[in-house]
Amino acid sequence: MITGCTENSTTTSAAAAAVRRKVVPRHPPYLTRQSISSPPQPAIILSPCAACKILRRRCAEKCVLAPYFPPTEPLKFTIAHRVFGASNIIKLLQELPDDQRADAVNSMVYEANARVRDPVYGCAGAICQLQKQISELQAELAKAQAQVLNMQCQNANLFELIYKEMAATQVLLHHDDQQQAAALPNIYYDNSSTNFCLDDSFLGLWT
Repeated sequence: MITGCTENSTTTSAAAAAVRRKVVPRHPPYLTRQSISSPPQPAIILSPCAACKILRRRCAEKCVLAPYFPPTEPLKFTIAHRVFGASNIIKLLQELPDDQRADAVNSMVYEANARVRDPVYGCAGAICQLQKQISELQAELAKAQAQVLNMQCQNANLFELIYKEMAATQVLLHHDDQQQAAALPNIYYDNSSTNFCLDDSFLGLWT
């Protein structure tokens, strides 16, 4: 009986000593001072691109369609996918260098829109219509340039005629002035007196 109590007391003392020697951390070992002081950052959720969303597949990190079909423009991929198909679009983009892919996507979307508007001719019909408009505008421009050139020639001829008439008028006026000056008597002033004197040729008319 005494031996059993002694053993129990010895076991209790050993357990208490083990508890005293055990160092209990103030915080859990996986928490640091920085993690305690700052709130946890929210998880970043990446939205799939419009192509993967429409195709109902997982959008990979290096998705070839993501840079050109953002999630905010689903109609852009819908139209291109309806005409060309997703596999053809992916194949075409993989064959092109990175600096030409954006232009290729814009061209496919433009052609797909034209094909939806005009299922028969598509983009070719729009190009023909634009070429027709260009030809008509070029013809109108040539006509306007011809009219401008004709008006310039008319103005040049008009200016030349006006210049000739002004020159002829000046000649006539100068000739009339000479005739009037010849018909008037020669009058001169005598410094020795306050009388005007007439020329001898004019005095002969009175004799």
